[in-house]
Amino acid sequence: MTAGTIRAYLVDDEPLALERLTRLLAKHEELTIAGTATDPAEALRFLTGEKAQSIDVLFLDIQMPGMTGFDLLSRLGEQPFVIFTTAYDEYALRAFKVNSIDYLLKPIEPEQLERAVRKLERLRPAAKPVWQQSSDWPQLLHELAASLRGERQEYPRRIASRVGERITFLDLETVTHFQALNKLTYAVTNGRQHSVDQTIADLEQRLDPARFLRIHRAVLVNVDGIQEVNSWFAGKVVVTLKDARHTQLPVARDRVRSLKTRLGF
Repeated sequence: MTAGTIRAYLVDDEPLALERLTRLLAKHEELTIAGTATDPAEALRFLTGEKAQSIDVLFLDIQMPGMTGFDLLSRLGEQPFVIFTTAYDEYALRAFKVNSIDYLLKPIEPEQLERAVRKLERLRPAAKPVWQQSSDWPQLLHELAASLRGERQEYPRRIASRVGERITFLDLETVTHFQALNKLTYAVTNGRQHSVDQTIADLEQRLDPARFLRIHRAVLVNVDGIQEVNSWFAGKVVVTLKDARHTQLPVARDRVRSLKTRLGF
């Protein structure tokens, strides 16, 4: 790797912290600072502009007034690799929940920075950070940004099912899963299907992500209702539910990782 091949952009609302990071990074010949910002709105304009594609890594403060680091990331399309910087250890876990390359606790020490840059060098050959290929990425950023702002999103507890002129309300805690079949969407409770008006994609956005997880383009499952996960031939993964029928549901390959993370294995 030749000198200056990694182009970095630095965002921190504290000028002194930004100056310190700039000074420390200047000692890394393999890295060039393409720009800095103390205003996250200014950073957003740059990172959504024509020069954004030249940025390899974003050193990003998490807690900033007006727009948190998670808010900023959620508003970007194509995103560079991210190294979070924070003065608060409580945010470290949240940083790792979005699979950043690393996090640096302020005041940043040279050893910390060295570790992060070396890790970046190992991961950078990938065309795109692997976590951003996950369908859960936008929703996760939204949740983390809301949590930093102290917001608590309210999710519905019931859902309406319409049959002709009759509308029945189902308690979501009794719904084992939602499934799309023949251009219709069904909520399944006690093995019975109830037609609902929303698509699987709509339900994924509306319902509590702590309870419902999309495991297939046509399936949204209540994670509390999962009894076991089985790997079949050719890498196929299937979940078995706790219902009386022991319903088996397929897991798409690109959603296996998020399922394992949610279930903790």
